[in-house]
Amino acid sequence: MTADELRKQRCKPLKGKENQLSATRALELLGVIDGWQFGPGNADIRREFRFPDFLHALAFVNALGFVAENENHHPDLELGWGRCLVRFSTHDVGGLSLNDFICAAKTDALLAR
Repeated sequence: MTADELRKQRCKPLKGKENQLSATRALELLGVIDGWQFGPGNADIRREFRFPDFLHALAFVNALGFVAENENHHPDLELGWGRCLVRFSTHDVGGLSLNDFICAAKTDALLAR
């Protein structure tokens, strides 16, 4: 799977451990989204984005908020001057799901425009 193929997908409502990705599959998907890494215990995927100032970082957060609402899959965000840390996990499956990687790919696409 490529990042472009991930971006073309839509998030689906997922509940239960049966929808949690295996460590092998999560590692495979992590390999197609540049700059993302596992958080502690591989409980999430995360990436810090850098910007020239607070206003650009805030604009990114607002654009990401629109994407998250559209996909009904919301990240944890940490906003600071010139930076934003984005973390995705799927609480309803108790770890990582395909939705996290779909949204990570869509997050990256925001900066490609």
